[in-house]
Amino acid sequence: MFFRLSTWELWLIIAAVVLGFVALGYVAGRVLRQHVEKLREPVGVVQGALLALVGLVLAFGLSLAIGRYDSRRSAVVDDANTIGTTYLRAQTLAEPTRTRSLELLRRYTDASLKLSLAVPTTERFRQAIAEEDGLQRQLWRLAGNALAEAPQDSAPRLYVETLNQMIDQQTVRVAALNNRIPTAVLALEVVGAAIAFGLLALYTAMHGRGATTVILAGALVTVLLLIIFDLDRPTRGLIRVPDDPLVALRASMAAPPAAQAP
Repeated sequence: MFFRLSTWELWLIIAAVVLGFVALGYVAGRVLRQHVEKLREPVGVVQGALLALVGLVLAFGLSLAIGRYDSRRSAVVDDANTIGTTYLRAQTLAEPTRTRSLELLRRYTDASLKLSLAVPTTERFRQAIAEEDGLQRQLWRLAGNALAEAPQDSAPRLYVETLNQMIDQQTVRVAALNNRIPTAVLALEVVGAAIAFGLLALYTAMHGRGATTVILAGALVTVLLLIIFDLDRPTRGLIRVPDDPLVALRASMAAPPAAQAP
């Protein structure tokens, strides 16, 4: 649900929920102010415990988001490395398999770059995966032919090994892109923060204090929530998974192959 929204739409929803509860809590506190002596202690205890719990939940959510971001970034680097190694070893194959494989690997790199720009679970994302799958089948067919024609040569066998690693790495990268923080955890963080700051506003209003501090704290937590959500949206948020390794690899493929055909 959350990945379909733009960053600003997401920020407005989170801010509306958290700050809305702050406003409700402040209004309720003003109404209950005459009962402050009876309610001071229970409200203070509940508010303090809930703030501590929300702090733990936010820290847990941030650790989940950072871990998933790092795994996606590592997957891009590994994907570029395996494609680059496969491209180098394809240069040692005999013609015409060599030329055909090199061209298919260039197209495969372009498809991998498309995957970096596609939003997971969308049609564009599925098309990029389907394009990579089709190119993988063509490359594997050519690799099988090269191995059948020269079963004793080391070049085809090394190439097949690296090609298999490249195919496996695509699965790892797609899995990393689809590995999202559970929606229940994200919803718990937003609702928990909203309730906690609503109670904090209630507590301060019952004591006749202003709401400025609570609003500023709520805005700060809203920004933290947005960062957590943004880290979990690899291609829609302001924090993107860099595809520089793939871009550099594709640029290097524009040069003539370093190895001559055997």
